Amino acid sequence: MKTPYFTVKDIIQITGVTKRALHYYDKTDLLKPSKVEDNGYRYYDQEALGKLQTILLFKEMNFSLKDIAAMMKLSKDVQKEILREHRSTIVQRKQRLETIIYQLDAYVDGTDIVHLNVFGDSPILSIQEQYDSEAKLVYGDTEKYQEFETNVNQLSEEEQQQAYQQFSVNMEKVFRKLAQHQNQSPASVEVQKYIREWKSCLETFMVCDAEILSCIAEVYVTDGRYAGYFAQFGDEDFLRFLYEAIMVFVKDGEPQNEKI
Repeated sequence: MKTPYFTVKDIIQITGVTKRALHYYDKTDLLKPSKVEDNGYRYYDQEALGKLQTILLFKEMNFSLKDIAAMMKLSKDVQKEILREHRSTIVQRKQRLETIIYQLDAYVDGTDIVHLNVFGDSPILSIQEQYDSEAKLVYGDTEKYQEFETNVNQLSEEEQQQAYQQFSVNMEKVFRKLAQHQNQSPASVEVQKYIREWKSCLETFMVCDAEILSCIAEVYVTDGRYAGYFAQFGDEDFLRFLYEAIMVFVKDGEPQNEKI
């Protein structure tokens, strides 16, 4: 009959664990050999093998060795309760990873960063909230921004979200129309008509004068974050075309009889 003890080599062959791991488990008292011969050879009995298999199972379930050491001192019932709680955590993490994968695919497919919802369960603010905070820091002392903030604050949180979403949809429609006329002069009647639509979208929240329109146009071409957003509408020259069209509008003023 074969000896009830397994050598280190036997344990490695049975489980696939490394010799280095076994030595570390011994050193940290996570799993001691069942006996050690005078020549230093380690031997493990079937109980130790079962304990090792449990350790490897918990490790595969993403528990730290420190947590595993604590769990190995507990009863099976308590271990199962911990595993149930751990399962709930893993499910939440799985859902979070599925969201990240979806958002990653959307970003790779061309969705602008402002429309992503990566930070939903994070203390990090959403991109839209970051943009809002940035705008407040930059323009907060201006009369126009204070007007915008007053108008927005009159809306409920749900109404604000709906307003931002509709604003985004309306803006994208205008930019797509402008991109279709990119081969025309920025000063053409057709292009200027869509610039007036763009201005009307902005005035959902505030009255826009020449100064604020010029400022927005400058931000479009100087802030690199907008390059990726506008790439979905036209070629690499679209931003410059849009800037020139806005500046023509600002310079010439809005014909009173062509207001939309």
